[in-house]
Amino acid sequence: MHPDKWPEIREKIKSSFVVASERLEKDEERSEQTEILEFQGPLGKMKVEWISRPKVLNTKTHYSNRIGSNVQVDYVYSPDELTHTFKVYQWDQAREDWQ
Repeated sequence: MHPDKWPEIREKIKSSFVVASERLEKDEERSEQTEILEFQGPLGKMKVEWISRPKVLNTKTHYSNRIGSNVQVDYVYSPDELTHTFKVYQWDQAREDWQ
């Protein structure tokens, strides 16, 4: 989804449904930012996430062909480009978890 659509979707959810919580989570280790909206929708309790993280430009794998040796993966991130992920969850009463 295009990043310009997220503010429109967020405002539509806020105006159409009762928002239970709205929060912003930042993960400094992975340099990602997550906006979360929990609301009571037509299908029950729902959660929407908008995740923004730097674009991965390159991966470099360090390994040895020896049995039992460890593997290390180094990522090269773009300083100015971001990727965006949009996720929608519904609360499952039976399992008491988001699905």
